[in-house]
Amino acid sequence: MCPSNINPQNLTSVSKFHLMGLSEDPDLQPILFGLFLSMYLVTVLGNLLIILAVSSDSHLHTPMYFFLSNLSLADIGFISTTVPKMLANIQTHSRAISYVGCLTQMSLFIIFVCMDDIVMAYDRFVAICHPLNYPIIMNPRLCTILVLMSLLISLLDSQIHTLIALQFAYFKDVEISNYFCHPSQVLNLACFDSFNRNIVIYFIGAIFGFLPVSGILLSYSKIFSSILRIPSSGGKYKAFSTCGSHLAVVCLFYGAGIVEYLGSVMSHSPPNSVVASVMYTVVTPMLNPFIYSLRNKEIKNPLRRLHRRIA
Repeated sequence: MCPSNINPQNLTSVSKFHLMGLSEDPDLQPILFGLFLSMYLVTVLGNLLIILAVSSDSHLHTPMYFFLSNLSLADIGFISTTVPKMLANIQTHSRAISYVGCLTQMSLFIIFVCMDDIVMAYDRFVAICHPLNYPIIMNPRLCTILVLMSLLISLLDSQIHTLIALQFAYFKDVEISNYFCHPSQVLNLACFDSFNRNIVIYFIGAIFGFLPVSGILLSYSKIFSSILRIPSSGGKYKAFSTCGSHLAVVCLFYGAGIVEYLGSVMSHSPPNSVVASVMYTVVTPMLNPFIYSLRNKEIKNPLRRLHRRIA
């Protein structure tokens, strides 16, 4: 039940929520709009170039680049779920989002946020730890199954959050301390026992956050132990530089996401929450194309050939 000093609104009468955004300073709005529009365009363009390069070059029709294409597609969907709405709100000087729009944004956000990182870690694990058996293990059938499993897990997580949100009859407030409808903050506004709410949020966070991170860290621990057994120092450096940058982005993504998700339950600190959200919803999708592919000669060469054809 809600505390007596809160005037809950019936869910049927709550037609919209208010997103607090990144800053209320009107002088900062044009700067924020230009900055995040630029980051959004760089992210979409970079990931589209990866998809275009992989699809146009038969030499890149391998499991690793198949997963990279799926990761790029997920990153485009991920950043497109949150940033365009924020840019539209800045332009229209409005912070409103409809109740249905909020739940839709929350559902799509969860679907894209859960996809592909585990698959990428497993692919690199097999490639480095079992290089001779890599073509046999990572066959097209297994690749398809892994992607479908990732999608099903994402859909399950999304539906659990949405179904829980739909059960609430009352909300304590309609202001969300972020620039998008973050799942934990929407649940945090629900008018029901805080102890039970925290149990739900921590349980979901453990299942869909801690377990994937544990799997990724386990894969990379095996990878690093295999790299240490490489005889040549040049081979070690190349493998460490590649996997190290991958792991750094994964840690940034999951670290900021978990801190923001669970921290919103224990404290109400919008600036810290928003900074963590920006790190994994905007910065990480923008970095992925450069970390994973665009500095790779196997990606650069098809893009150069495509550019020569167009020119």
